[in-house]
Amino acid sequence: MGCFECCIKCLGGVPYASLVATILCFSGVALFCGCGHVALAGTVAILEQHFSTNTSDHALLSEVIQLMQYVIYGIASFFFLYGIILLAEGFYTTSAVKELHGEFKTTACGRCISGMFVFLTYVLGVAWLGVFGFSAVPVFMFYNIWSTCEVIKSPQSNGTSGVEQICVDVRQYGIIPWNAFPGKICGSALENICNTNEFYMSYHLFIVACAGAGATVIALLIYMMATTYNYAVLKFKSREDCCTKF
Repeated sequence: MGCFECCIKCLGGVPYASLVATILCFSGVALFCGCGHVALAGTVAILEQHFSTNTSDHALLSEVIQLMQYVIYGIASFFFLYGIILLAEGFYTTSAVKELHGEFKTTACGRCISGMFVFLTYVLGVAWLGVFGFSAVPVFMFYNIWSTCEVIKSPQSNGTSGVEQICVDVRQYGIIPWNAFPGKICGSALENICNTNEFYMSYHLFIVACAGAGATVIALLIYMMATTYNYAVLKFKSREDCCTKF
């Protein structure tokens, strides 16, 4: 057997679905965690400087955001390890294992571990659907503020008058209490907020973080199919000599 034929056989045993899911998962989690961390810090700065000048009014929100930033570190670490484990599980349930290391026998423990990966991946997939929905909330909030600023910039074309009466009240989103001062910004002051670097960066970073969460959901869906298929193959392999290339 030549080198070319050997390479073709090795490539034929690569779990491409798991490989694509791993790359997509790493990219999505990196975007979500990195951009989300910076965007949360920018959101706190905007609230402190413009919407809630009293520290006690947003003290709870600051603690929650700080806790979320620590959770982001944990999420990044967990999915880095989990993605590697699922990719390794995909490799070890392919025909490449049998061809390179001889006859491959499944055990009850191996099938149990594979079944555990199926269950855990399904749970993580459902959880990340919630994370994806939650990450869209700040995008919606920032979009409303940005669209209001656009109305202020061209009030005549939008059929509005009295620019100083056009306001944004972030208290209605529930992120700061109703007694927070000022809580509401109107007119040119609101337009100035939209022109700050903190608002511009936070808005776009939240969009990227939401896209990263969506990419992670897609990756987990691919993982679901791959782990389910691998588990089914192991069940068959316990009865007959068969292999998988998924």
